[in-house]
Amino acid sequence: MQIVVAGQGYVGLPLAVRAAEVGHRVVGYDVDPHRVRQLAAGDSYVEDVASYRLRTVLGGGAYSATTDAAALADYDLAVITVPTPLRDGVPDLTYIEACARTLGEHLRPGATVVLESTTYPGTTEELLLPILEQTSGLKAGTDFRLGFSPERIAPGNARFSFEGTPKLVSGIDATSLEVIKKFYDGIFHTTVPVSGPKVAELAKLIENTFRLVNISLVNELATLTGRLGVNVWEAIDAAATKPFGFTRFTPGPGVGGHCLPVDPLFLSWKIREELGEAFRFVELAAEVNDGMPDYVVQRVVAALDARGAGVAGARILLLGLTYKINATDLRNSPSVRVAELLTMLGADVRGAEPNIPDDADTGPNLRRVDATPEEIAAADAVVLLMDHARFDLPMIQQNAVWVLDCRNRMSGANVEVL
Repeated sequence: MQIVVAGQGYVGLPLAVRAAEVGHRVVGYDVDPHRVRQLAAGDSYVEDVASYRLRTVLGGGAYSATTDAAALADYDLAVITVPTPLRDGVPDLTYIEACARTLGEHLRPGATVVLESTTYPGTTEELLLPILEQTSGLKAGTDFRLGFSPERIAPGNARFSFEGTPKLVSGIDATSLEVIKKFYDGIFHTTVPVSGPKVAELAKLIENTFRLVNISLVNELATLTGRLGVNVWEAIDAAATKPFGFTRFTPGPGVGGHCLPVDPLFLSWKIREELGEAFRFVELAAEVNDGMPDYVVQRVVAALDARGAGVAGARILLLGLTYKINATDLRNSPSVRVAELLTMLGADVRGAEPNIPDDADTGPNLRRVDATPEEIAAADAVVLLMDHARFDLPMIQQNAVWVLDCRNRMSGANVEVL
């Protein structure tokens, strides 16, 4: 089939390359010319897509990248994988709307459109469908097929592969579901059909809301149990020995990426808009996690004060700036807020992040350095935000004056855990 994958980021590029590898002709469409130039050169910027895989499908003619909407003509199936950010607590679906209009201009009878971008229940049928119909002049369900299939990308997760993760699929009618399922059956080991797009849209939000709420639970515990004289990390390990009825979550400096800080709030917003009620669990969980960078800074300030040093003028080294262990993604990372708060207090803040390019934008409050023994020894405080595999933790513990370990990976007289 002739496939279009609109959006060549962390979601779209893995899907596009995998679809090309299994025999489809794939056009990767993106409005960012810099991205397209990189892709055309065979240079992957997504950690789960090795550049050699990209070059293979490029060289074989199965994949091409473009910013030219004219290249989308005559597609059999198009997948929308564009961003869906929050703007002041309100879902911003302008990327979906713009993409829908572009695809609608090239939509032909018999073609299929699938939305993968995370959003609130009702988006596929109440927003995407009318735009496609209006732009194309065709009728959904009669002239073209439509459905929703949520992405389940886990960047850097070696345990669960892209194609090995079960894929939810849905359609606005039986024929749409059949076509969409058949496409994804050729890409994923397992597909799981559900009754309609609203169920699939809600299922995605439930997955991430579950994680957000449970992470907020252990984060709040971490801020309280130390004052009770209890080690929360040991208690979580003990609870995790129960083989049923418990899922292990651990504390950290906050949540980041696109999913956890954003997706559950789509559901919260929809419930307020449509029902006029609060989704209290989500709002409280977001509040707890939004406060974790502040708590990290409070711990650093308290430790410096206890040594008579003070935070103003102190040299503080942050280790691990991405939002997730071993990832290359800085989106919504709590490190940005930690650096901002420490800078406001007068600290000299430096950051070590081996997984991103030297010229990556880490914000105005951070000077990039390497995690060398000399840099660690020179810091008045070291904060381990992400325990990347590339960090030499024994060396860090040995050379640091004092460490706040937000991941419970080190021990010693000079180490405090979150």
